Amino acid sequence: MKNSILLTLFLQVFYGFTQSKFLSIEGYFQGKNLLVFNPALADGYGFSVYKVTVNGDILPATIQTTNFEIDFSLFDLNKGEKVFVVLEHDENSLPRFMNPEVLLPKSTFDCTALTITKENILKWTTLNEQGSLDYRIEQFKWERWVEAGQVKGIGTKGIHTYSFQLNPHSGKNKIRITQLDNSGEKRKSQELTFTSKQKKIKKSPSKVYDYLFFSYNGKQIKTNYEIYDAYGNLLKMGYAVKVDCSNLVNGIYFINFDNTTEKFIKIE
Repeated sequence: MKNSILLTLFLQVFYGFTQSKFLSIEGYFQGKNLLVFNPALADGYGFSVYKVTVNGDILPATIQTTNFEIDFSLFDLNKGEKVFVVLEHDENSLPRFMNPEVLLPKSTFDCTALTITKENILKWTTLNEQGSLDYRIEQFKWERWVEAGQVKGIGTKGIHTYSFQLNPHSGKNKIRITQLDNSGEKRKSQELTFTSKQKKIKKSPSKVYDYLFFSYNGKQIKTNYEIYDAYGNLLKMGYAVKVDCSNLVNGIYFINFDNTTEKFIKIE
């Protein structure tokens, strides 16, 4: 009799385990609650979700309804704090998060300092971050803002300092830091303007058979470049001392390099 009871309990636990599925979402608390659609079970008795945890803590609220709210105020979260939500539910009835965008980080940083060192290391200091977003380093050249690189943001409200090795072009440089969140609006720092010690780079030859070279005072030197065809299509880009143009068809091309734009002709 005792063994029979134990076997029954084991089967109940095993059956319950095999019927369980987990749906999770990760993000950052932005001051809004998460809504969940909770479908009814196929037999009509109860609802799919039977357990909710937030950062490992069980949600102390009623969830046996078609829709319920995960009230983050019950967990004493601060804005920008990381959140990991798990729904334990029946495998045959799939719940869903109705407004997952409320956990996406927003760009709220304030840039309090932006400087460049003699070694061309860009440094900036921020406050009031809410969630980890990439900082984009942008240089103004070729008549537009060009992304030079990215640095991962820490995402908390404290004071944070970042750095990035910059490759300035010759002459006057203009730099800024930006972030882009789910709103699609770019948040920008103040602009930093400085004159670099980089000398004016030249390209050669003007008529290219195979390779196009960059140089200063007779010595090859690396630079960022972009090559476009006569219709404005971007064909090549990179950071190098030379560009392999052997696979380009004969014709006229435009190249952005250093801080200038020039034309060259591809011939055989």
